[in-house]
Amino acid sequence: MLSQEKMCDVCEAFDPNKEVVALLKEKKISDDVVYELSETFKVLGDPTRIKILHALNEKELCVCDLSELLDMSSSAISHQLRVLRNNKLVKYRKEGRSVYYSLDDEHVMCLFGQGLSHILEDK
Repeated sequence: MLSQEKMCDVCEAFDPNKEVVALLKEKKISDDVVYELSETFKVLGDPTRIKILHALNEKELCVCDLSELLDMSSSAISHQLRVLRNNKLVKYRKEGRSVYYSLDDEHVMCLFGQGLSHILEDK
């Protein structure tokens, strides 16, 4: 027999709303898009990358700046930036011998900002 708690989180009778289901099936996103979105959220699941994005949300920075700010080696920062770049979350530009990173576009700022606002909402 199911406990009272377990019974509360499922329908007592299987009776899906066929109209709603059909409408939502028409709006369903492709498996490729689902996979890409999932990969983006996996990339955002790393604390070091979150710190990098937070810093880049404030200002364009070079690898040396990020290394000093986060007290990490330049190679460790470069590795994390490569992951972020491969997932279109940051972009870079070269100026002389320096490479400067910034967030790729406003979508990244919105995604990061929305997530941060959600977490800080109850604090």
